[in-house]
Amino acid sequence: MSNIVIVESKNDKIFMQGMVEKLNCDIQVASPIYIDDYQSLEGLSETELTKALKNLERKIDRKDIEKIGIIIDMDNYAERERLKFVNRCIEQVFEAETLSSTKQFIDIYGESGTSAKLAYYFTNVGGRGELETLLKAIKAKDSPYADCLDSWKTCLESQGKKINQKEFDKFWISNYIRFDTCSKQEQKQAGGKCSMSKFDYVMEHKKEIWDWDNPALDDLKDFFKLFC
Repeated sequence: MSNIVIVESKNDKIFMQGMVEKLNCDIQVASPIYIDDYQSLEGLSETELTKALKNLERKIDRKDIEKIGIIIDMDNYAERERLKFVNRCIEQVFEAETLSSTKQFIDIYGESGTSAKLAYYFTNVGGRGELETLLKAIKAKDSPYADCLDSWKTCLESQGKKINQKEFDKFWISNYIRFDTCSKQEQKQAGGKCSMSKFDYVMEHKKEIWDWDNPALDDLKDFFKLFC
């Protein structure tokens, strides 16, 4: 029997696997539910999430899985809206009770009656956001290059232009990784060593650029401890 966590994107998987290693938990972070990182909430459709749950149903019936976790972004939605979304998906696949909160298991049953436990977590900081929002909150190094983007954002607004918070957080993290945390040697290969497109390199070689004891991670740690 195994424990499995499904996430939205490749970078979510890379980060969550790093968290699992820090906590020394026996959890498999599964292949992601693929959506465009820059797409709004509608990109994570009921169809995609329901498909992922149906794939898990077969493993439950084979008694391969004991506990399932699913992590999706909170974005700008209230928790109750997110819970309604996931409950609709669960109801299409499993016989299960209604999910009333995160970080709490419910029992789900496959077609053959085999049961497993399922819990959800919504990536957020202060009730909103996604992975980049969380990464920004737990940065561990001085960040003058990234922080100066606040002045750039103010300048844009003075010119009647806007950038939404989601895109700004992504841009902030990109600058933090490339200019605030990469060595001069690494910057010679910036595309392969200093970018979110190569987040696997960042997480393998520079975990110290994140504060793994930051309180912003406490809820996520509590979620993973359900599986430990």
